Amino acid sequence: MQTTRGTSLSDSTNPEGGAEESTGSPRPRRVGVLIAVALAALAVDILSKTIVVATLQNEDPIRLLGGLVTLRETRNSGAAFSIGTGYTIVFTVIACGVVAAILRTARNLRSLPWAVCLGLLLGGAIGNLIDRLFRAPAPLKGHVVDWIELPHYPVFNLADSAIVCGGVLAVVLAARGLQIDGTRLGKADDEPPDKDSAPAEAASADPAPPD
Repeated sequence: MQTTRGTSLSDSTNPEGGAEESTGSPRPRRVGVLIAVALAALAVDILSKTIVVATLQNEDPIRLLGGLVTLRETRNSGAAFSIGTGYTIVFTVIACGVVAAILRTARNLRSLPWAVCLGLLLGGAIGNLIDRLFRAPAPLKGHVVDWIELPHYPVFNLADSAIVCGGVLAVVLAARGLQIDGTRLGKADDEPPDKDSAPAEAASADPAPPD
């Protein structure tokens, strides 16, 4: 059965079906990649902090590479790189919001680079959040374990490194126009001409009829 010549009833009731068929199947979701990267970053952070607390707490710092890298166990009540000490509860709430936002964004995640980026951010945020929730001096006020020190640089941990790497990658992807769903922002010059303006332009281009 057809509603118009050459047009089936199913096409008229589902005009979007043809567009989906012409563009092919949608990109696969990358939630699994996000979770894998987040778990890897979280596992490495937890393992490293466990070793540091067991071996470096109340011990002299260990200098490596001629002092280029120093392993020193410290406790941080602020944000990454000891920023904003004294606002532990505030940063705990912010970290919870970041985790919730990333998980919400994951529903539309179809880009592999963004999956890696968000996985690093998620793993790093959860790694430091666990410290704030369960370490001394109190729940929600726990101090984060930092242990990597570079010359003229605040002491940090692997969760901080994952957050920084994820943030840098996010800036690069945004600058290149890559979206969470895998699409890429096109340039204005690449946009097709307006259908309504096309006939008018064609008419103006036709020669005037003879008198």
